[in-house]
Amino acid sequence: MAHVIILGAGLGGVIAAYEIKDKLRPGDTITVVSKGSVYHFVPSNPWVAVSWRRRDEIEVNLTDVFARRGIGLVPVGAQKVIPSENKVLLEDGRTLDYDYLVIATGPDLAFDEIEGLGPHGSTSSVCHVDHALAAARQFEDFCRNPGPVVIGAVQGASCFGPAYEFLMIVETELRRRRIRDRVPMTFVTAEPYVGHLGLDGVGDTKGLLESAMRERHIKWITNARVSRVEPGVMHVEEVNDDGSPKAAHVLPFGFSMMLPAFRGVAAIRGVEGLVNPRGFVLVDRHQRNPTFPNVFAIGVTVAIAPTGPTPVPCGVPKTGFMIESMVTATAHNIGHLLRGEEASREGTWNAVCLADFGDRGVAFVAQPQIPPRNVNWSSSGKWVHTAKVGFEKYFLGKIRKGESEPFYEKLVMDMLGIHKLKA
Repeated sequence: MAHVIILGAGLGGVIAAYEIKDKLRPGDTITVVSKGSVYHFVPSNPWVAVSWRRRDEIEVNLTDVFARRGIGLVPVGAQKVIPSENKVLLEDGRTLDYDYLVIATGPDLAFDEIEGLGPHGSTSSVCHVDHALAAARQFEDFCRNPGPVVIGAVQGASCFGPAYEFLMIVETELRRRRIRDRVPMTFVTAEPYVGHLGLDGVGDTKGLLESAMRERHIKWITNARVSRVEPGVMHVEEVNDDGSPKAAHVLPFGFSMMLPAFRGVAAIRGVEGLVNPRGFVLVDRHQRNPTFPNVFAIGVTVAIAPTGPTPVPCGVPKTGFMIESMVTATAHNIGHLLRGEEASREGTWNAVCLADFGDRGVAFVAQPQIPPRNVNWSSSGKWVHTAKVGFEKYFLGKIRKGESEPFYEKLVMDMLGIHKLKA
């Protein structure tokens, strides 16, 4: 009988556990290895950071739900993956053997690559619920003594949507508190233009997002490289399209949130044949690593080449819909392999995003995520905010129940009417 280990219990890891469990044979076992036993819904972190959500509202303790589903849980982080020996070394010194490994760790947050960046430096973050809670405390202090705000994503970042979301959510909250007139706001991004998103834009995201920022009196700097952050001051180099220096900006701030670059987690970085130089897992079209074919990877940890060169490095986002397609392909392929069949399923790698702005928002559909596309659509309105709130409740409900139906595909298609866009 086979043992499947899933490394990570984030969005990809949890739904992978549910779907793969349904594909196992009688007698096969599945174990999730994660730092802790609590799942938190990352897309809600921008709301947490302005106190629109409490921690307990976006978290699920996985211990009981996994037990009901017959899924093992080891709430200890991995120290090292040793694919040549089919082993995972845990941080407590134990070693687990596997027949199949699914790497779903998410990223390591590379705050250390820029002096002064991150929750332990001079900027806040919404990448983790702990970061968002710390940001909420800083934001409350800031609102008692308002000043400039700087929000954005640094060079090498690959997840730009939350930066736009948090920018607009903060702006909405400042208006609600009647202090927006005392807060100059600047968006700083490595993207070559507003709305690039690491995807070379989707539909008219450039026009929609630029218009939203103009309407809200938010300035922006694109092609931006953050050189260092000091308490209350960010140093930014803006470059031309050919990469040559264009302008140097010294931006004062009373509150700042900057998304970092991502890299692979320490447990897999440097494993020859498994990862690229940045530590992201190399996979084929079936989500399998070419060197170690019993190792699969899903989500942010997967290596995906940029859509094209940019003056300042920009990574490619892995949205929830795209991750779900990776999960479903992986579950089916492991099920096939366990029964002596060939791996044949491929992820669709489509992107669907609901970017909440606090009172409205922007939605986009990219099918496939990497251009050229069959569907290239974006829209905006109050309905996006309503849809995002509804999706949060629906998704967390499914996680708590241990249900393995395709979360994103079913709900998002219904919400956005995307079935009408399918060609």
